[in-house]
Amino acid sequence: MTLRVVFADDHYLVREGVSALLAEVEDIELVDVVGDPESLFESVEKHAPEAVLTDIRMPPTHTDEGIQAAKRIRAGHPGTGVVVLSQYVEEDYAFELLADGVTGMGYLLKERVSDVDELVRALREVARGGSVLDPKVVEALLARRSSDGPLLGLTDREREVLGVMATGRNNATIAKMLFMSDRAVEKHIGSVFQKLQLTDEHEVNRRVMAVLAYLDASGSTTA
Repeated sequence: MTLRVVFADDHYLVREGVSALLAEVEDIELVDVVGDPESLFESVEKHAPEAVLTDIRMPPTHTDEGIQAAKRIRAGHPGTGVVVLSQYVEEDYAFELLADGVTGMGYLLKERVSDVDELVRALREVARGGSVLDPKVVEALLARRSSDGPLLGLTDREREVLGVMATGRNNATIAKMLFMSDRAVEKHIGSVFQKLQLTDEHEVNRRVMAVLAYLDASGSTTA
């Protein structure tokens, strides 16, 4: 199935480079490329893409425009997934993006763009309503809260599984990456969900919610 994508970045060379990479992917149709948030909103209204890829820093302030754009797009077009690209690991921005809901949201470092398969996997994941976090962002989030909250109850192996599954991998891939059996992965994931009190009602996105659950002291990410 062809995935229709809109890409937003204010740097010309980045736009051209990423556009060229995506153009080589058989099942990706890059329907528009824009350079600012307002043009991005107009493009989403016009083309109704399945997925949006946007830089985190765009005009006018070059701070978190991509984050705000992602949240606005998801609010107005819940069927459109959004992957936000960041130059660096910015934990607060990642949390801001996902705190109000993880459905159809992704946060990747720009270094992943050169890995076209990884980028396309993330776009497809958010388009279907899933969520994706960059492995380095996951590591930073886990390190930031490893000494408090529900993570205290997790074993070292459960934390490993949690870190990998938050990047959007399925059970079979987790098993291969961590040299475990599929049954062992299922057991660890079930234990993580139980310890973080993530019930079946969160089935679609609780993999990422498992990482985010402990970040907000008020518990708003698990609501």
